[in-house]
Amino acid sequence: MEFLENLYKTLHSLLSSYIDLDYSLWLYRFLTPLIVTFLLPLVFVALIYISFLVLFIYKLHRQVIMRAVQGDRNFWRVGRKIVAAIWDAHARIYHGYEVIGLENVPQEGPALIVYYHGAIPIDMYYLNSRMLLQRERLIYTIGDRFLFKLPGWGTISEAFHVSPGTVQSCVSILRDGNLLAISPGGVYEAQFGDHYYELLWRNRVGFAKVAIEAKAPIIPCFTQNLREGFRQVGIFRTFFMRLYNKVRIPVYPIYGGFPVKFRTYLGKPIPYDESLTPQDLQIKVATAIEDLINQHQRLPGSILLALLDRLPTFRRRIRQKEE
Repeated sequence: MEFLENLYKTLHSLLSSYIDLDYSLWLYRFLTPLIVTFLLPLVFVALIYISFLVLFIYKLHRQVIMRAVQGDRNFWRVGRKIVAAIWDAHARIYHGYEVIGLENVPQEGPALIVYYHGAIPIDMYYLNSRMLLQRERLIYTIGDRFLFKLPGWGTISEAFHVSPGTVQSCVSILRDGNLLAISPGGVYEAQFGDHYYELLWRNRVGFAKVAIEAKAPIIPCFTQNLREGFRQVGIFRTFFMRLYNKVRIPVYPIYGGFPVKFRTYLGKPIPYDESLTPQDLQIKVATAIEDLINQHQRLPGSILLALLDRLPTFRRRIRQKEE
């Protein structure tokens, strides 16, 4: 012990002559949590590329796999299930993920799911995985065009039917009897929304035109605590907004990856009504999503309280207060 104490004192004295140890330790303690909050989102990027790797290997060895699944014509079925199982396990463990209102999604036939877009649409990855595993239904998804320039995204989009989407292509998807998910706010809402959960749709009515032309019901969708999982930094908002309007790709830095409680709420279907114009339908759907937000989301959102939502005792107290 005496030897170790002497060694520690010797090293401390040598290092102190070159650096301020007290200042360095303080800086380490201060910066570590800050660095972690910006590195955690990379975990989800890694998970996306793990999904790509699984699908790439699956595609590379398709002949052997096709023989193993006895010639199933739907080539991607098994690959999707493997990736869905990975994402669903992550959702359950990391966020205690739940889906409320799954019965509002039809067992068969078309439906348009219109959802609020968080900083990262991780709730849609979770919802699609849960739908695949529990309902054997794939949700076709509309993604921003910049995604298709990312390495590996082509394989993921091919397997999970993610596309940029036009009104006509979306109508075709629904007419074929599929589920389709669209966020009218898109990347703009993802980048510049905040913990007050205001819809930033900027008069977009394309989704309403799709639903009317396809004569499909619309299911409003919102995930509780989505903005507490990931957030944008709170500074230089105007600068990043101007930059986004010029380049049209996500530029506003995000932080987070906090293991808050996620619950996706699927509202009652809004049936096709030929008397509604696209503008009228847009207002009706926006109201339905805002109702979900007001009913199930504390405003403004709190990261601490969203973390506490993971605790059953805390959730029971909240329910008792609401009743």
